[in-house]
Amino acid sequence: MTTTPEFFGRDCLAALSARAAESPRRRTNLNFHDTPAHPANRMLNAMEPDSYVRPHRHSAPHQEETFVVLKGAFGVMLFDEHGNISHTALLRAGGDLIGAHLPAGVFHSIVALEPASVFFEVKAGPYDPAAAKDWAPWAPDEGAEGAPAYLSELRALFA
Repeated sequence: MTTTPEFFGRDCLAALSARAAESPRRRTNLNFHDTPAHPANRMLNAMEPDSYVRPHRHSAPHQEETFVVLKGAFGVMLFDEHGNISHTALLRAGGDLIGAHLPAGVFHSIVALEPASVFFEVKAGPYDPAAAKDWAPWAPDEGAEGAPAYLSELRALFA
């Protein structure tokens, strides 16, 4: 259990973004929950524009997801069951849209549109890696040969 208050600002976001830029997945997070079993998962997520987040959904009814952009910009895509894009939104720190709340069961993905972009995310725990996400069967796996081209198509939606 965390007993020490934590404060974060520009230096924290810069350090987190530097870690993301060095990460093979080109993203990283800073958790504010002690363990994945915590009932409320709260974290900062730093992403680079070449990080691919495979479209997915959280099927458990309590797995709603809310995020707010703190730095940079992100494109959010919602998909139907067949992989057709049903909605896009440009989220930008200080912009007209700064965040999103996604109900459980909605296929979605997110792309960083600027280097060193960071968002704050909240979703219900506990986090169980085996059941946390239903991967979209029509989207390439992370690291698959087709993933970079698919990421380019998603990013082009916001060009």
